[in-house]
Parts: sequence; C-alpha cells; structure tokens
Amino acid sequence: MLPQDFQYTRSHEWVKEDGECFIAGITFFAQEQLGDITFVELPEVGKLVEQGDEMAVVESVKAASEIYAPISGEIIAVNTDLEDTPELINEDPFGKGWIIRIKSSATVSNLLSADEYAQLIQGD
Repeated sequence: MLPQDFQYTRSHEWVKEDGECFIAGITFFAQEQLGDITFVELPEVGKLVEQGDEMAVVESVKAASEIYAPISGEIIAVNTDLEDTPELINEDPFGKGWIIRIKSSATVSNLLSADEYAQLIQGD
C-alpha cells in the first residue's frame, strides 16, 4: 500500500523525487483519517517554504487540517485539478491527488522510509 520510493513525515505527508523537483501530498492513512475531502486551499506558486511550514489546508466532512511542507524549497507548481475535484486526494493520494511540486536544493532529512512510516501508523 505504501510506495517504497517515497519518503514520509510524521505528520502524514509524502514526498517523491521527480527529476529536478519533488512532488508532495498526503498519505493514504491521512486521507482515510480525514474522510471525504471537500476543499483544498492550495499555496501560491513561487512561495518559499521551510520543512515543517504550513503549505496547504485540506477540508473534509470531519475537519480542516493543515498540510506541512515535507522539505524546504520553492513551490513551483500546484495541482489545480484539486480545485474542482478535491476528492482526487481520497481516490489516488499517491498519484492524481498530489498537492505541490517543490524545487529544493536542501538535503532531504528527517523523513521516514516506507517501512518506518508503516511502523508509525501501526502504532497510531
């Protein structure tokens, strides 16, 4: 269920290297906890974020939840498909439900492997 080539945060975001940038979103576990997603507040393209900064907000039938940047860098693209179909995060959180593309020159650190993340969520 967890893609092995992704890295994960303790706050349930994922990040994957994609050429010269990274793609990020929320995990299957996170979207499952939120329930049906009804709205996504996307960040501005060009915004600089530090690892752990709020980068987006996801609203569901249960709650609104801040989404945090898994790495530091510049947001170079957002998934505008989520504006009209936020449920893509529920349907395909590791694919069509991506949230941002980020360009980072920082070393990626403090992230979990798929196995480490699996252990984290099994303990939740």
